[in-house]
Amino acid sequence: QVQLVESGGGLVQAGGSLRLSCAASGSIFSINAMHWHRQAPGKQREWVAYITSGGSTNYADSVKGRFTISRDNAKNTVYLQMDSLKPEDTAVYYCYGIVRETTTPGLARNYWGQGTQVTVSS
Repeated sequence: QVQLVESGGGLVQAGGSLRLSCAASGSIFSINAMHWHRQAPGKQREWVAYITSGGSTNYADSVKGRFTISRDNAKNTVYLQMDSLKPEDTAVYYCYGIVRETTTPGLARNYWGQGTQVTVSS
């Protein structure tokens, strides 16, 4: 079994910064790409950013230039540094990983974290 646990959410004023973390634990053989998604009240979940195991990154246009995704492969942890936050960034943020477990290294499975709330006040 694999668990993804997010942390670092909270309340911040517009223009402020937060750093989210997502730690994966369990019977991990390897982790391929790791993603951040978010879901605002009354809206569909949307993709925010991803990072590959090799460190390549990509971002949604809405956060490009303000958010930075990074990962520590030794700790099986992905981060999302969020700067210049706007009220429209308010959402529950979820991490998502494509994981190969030690028992079945030839099979990649998708895992989601439970989410962490980010609230940006104007």
